[in-house]
Amino acid sequence: MEPKVLIIDDEPQIRSLLEKILTLDGFSVVTAENISGGTRLLAGNDILVLVTDVKLPDGSGIELIRKIKENYPDVEIIVITAFGQIKDGVEAMKNGAFDYLVKGDDDDKLPLTVKRAYEKAMMHREVKELRSRIDSKYAFSKIIGKSKKISGAIEFAKKAAPTDTTVLLLGETGTGKELFAQAIHNSSKRSLKKFIAINCSAIPKDLQESEFFGYKKGAFTGAASDKKGYFEEANGGTIFLDEVGEMSMQTQAKLLRTIEEKTYMKVGDPKEHSLDVRIIAATNRDLKTCISEGTFREDLYYRLNTFIIHLPSLSERPDDIDILTAYFVDNYSEKLNKKIDNVSSDFLSTLKSYRFKGNIRELKNIIERAVILTPNNSLTKDLLPEEYSAKSPDSEHSLEHSLDQVEKVHILKTLEDFGGNKTQTAKALGIGTVTLYRKLKEYGLEDK
Repeated sequence: MEPKVLIIDDEPQIRSLLEKILTLDGFSVVTAENISGGTRLLAGNDILVLVTDVKLPDGSGIELIRKIKENYPDVEIIVITAFGQIKDGVEAMKNGAFDYLVKGDDDDKLPLTVKRAYEKAMMHREVKELRSRIDSKYAFSKIIGKSKKISGAIEFAKKAAPTDTTVLLLGETGTGKELFAQAIHNSSKRSLKKFIAINCSAIPKDLQESEFFGYKKGAFTGAASDKKGYFEEANGGTIFLDEVGEMSMQTQAKLLRTIEEKTYMKVGDPKEHSLDVRIIAATNRDLKTCISEGTFREDLYYRLNTFIIHLPSLSERPDDIDILTAYFVDNYSEKLNKKIDNVSSDFLSTLKSYRFKGNIRELKNIIERAVILTPNNSLTKDLLPEEYSAKSPDSEHSLEHSLDQVEKVHILKTLEDFGGNKTQTAKALGIGTVTLYRKLKEYGLEDK
């Protein structure tokens, strides 16, 4: 339904004139001669702007403003007063009117005033829709789990969210670090600003500085024009640095200065630019080990670890496997148009006894696979790959070997699913491209 402008005036000639003026300016207009007629139109149409006379046959336009703002808070109201009744216009503004015009004298101002009111109403609508999307998809309430460890992580994150404190999320791959980062951003005062997520391992180290901070035209061969970096794009909002342990030492030095000085410099630009951005970093690596190995700056680590949140692995929260499985079954049943109304006990017990290296992401993938494969409305153990129930309890070494084999099979299958595209495979697995190449080499799959 197209948004409309409503005109309420009891004088037919004035009503017709105002309608003509606004229609010629491209607005869709509906009219009423009194408050009761206008109220009916408000209920049955998508009205964004109301233009009303002060004196109407069945009531006061001033009182009407109060009632409309109570029932339709997003509607912007413009009041038309007679000459010499400016006090009515002032009273209307106090009641919440957008503006007032003097009848006869300000007719030429009407289109511009309505346009400004219309733009304000549209902006409010967009903000509400954005808030709705944020609340529905990326809220703490959408993080699934009731175990003590995940509940503790959520409560800890909620305390950090309203602040501008730098947050460091620690946890294995697939534990939901980006979901937590997005929820923190969306619960902060920056929620209506940009959230920029960067996987540091997906950007070659020699390109990280220019990608993160941008560059000036002519800074290097191929720099044909100025380029914004991720930090400039995120200005005013939040930047999420995933796999921050994969950042080059040179980029780490620039990041440290950015955090300390709240400024940044583009490659090839001697000028410093001010920056207002919140940083949330994440890693599945032990940064203290990286420091001892000389691959991560100790001073940067202490800048990033102001507020550390540990995200538990799935093996640390086995009680949540039931609820996560139910959620993913419902999700994929709907997506794949299948009615799954039974999850067998052996299916669940097998999942609970398995050590998910990919954590929630891996569980999600295996549920999707099972829903695709089932010939009926049940999920049973035989729908799981053999390696999920393969156990050799004789020794820790044999168990570890089994887990490595599972990871190898999972990587190989995902690689095949994406036709050998390693960038897409890494993204699906939730690891960096560099990490994927390393694992392919470990498992002798370099040529795949």
